Amino acid sequence: MAGAAIFDVDGTLTDTNHLHVVAWWEAFRQAGHTVPMPDIHRAVGLGSGDLIERLLGADRDPEQDEAISSAHTVLYGTYFDRLPAFRRAGDLLRTLAGRDWRVVLATSASGAELAALRRAVDADEAIRDTASSDDVDRGKPSAEPVELACRLAGVTPEHAVFVGDTVWDMEAAARAGVRAVALLSGGIPRADLERAGADVVYRDVADLLDHLDDSPFGAGLV
Repeated sequence: MAGAAIFDVDGTLTDTNHLHVVAWWEAFRQAGHTVPMPDIHRAVGLGSGDLIERLLGADRDPEQDEAISSAHTVLYGTYFDRLPAFRRAGDLLRTLAGRDWRVVLATSASGAELAALRRAVDADEAIRDTASSDDVDRGKPSAEPVELACRLAGVTPEHAVFVGDTVWDMEAAARAGVRAVALLSGGIPRADLERAGADVVYRDVADLLDHLDDSPFGAGLV
């Protein structure tokens, strides 16, 4: 067994970060807030509560949080039947599973959203388990989702590699003691990902698959 291959989903396996940006922007607008889209983009990947606090501040009216989060869920849900996976995302997961990597998803998505994302990726046969927002108390950048993914895969952190696209992914991996592979497909600059703890950076999942033998997945982990 090579180890655990842990994957974020939004922005990593699926081209959905900007759909989240638009849905959050409209949810904030409906609640009377004007939030710049670049600010929302940099916050994507956080759990809903942390994202709202980061963008509106700790002194906001917290009684609005549930309504804002629910509006985002409804707005984003309109895309569920056409969420786009990145090219070769499913091929990458199947290739890793075929090399005895235990593939686990670590994502803030859950329920119908997670089901829609998995349909888009279309590689369920390669996915061993999922650590979703329903399964942890704190989302990324906390180490908890990555630590749970390691437990689900039955490995210790030194036998795992985490692939993500945001600084929150890289920080979570670093805190969990897991090697971090960053992808530029989520729209976050390379320098930001490297500062947050990325060991290596690739353009997208297709680029990672093309260079798999030279990546942290190439020789496996012992």
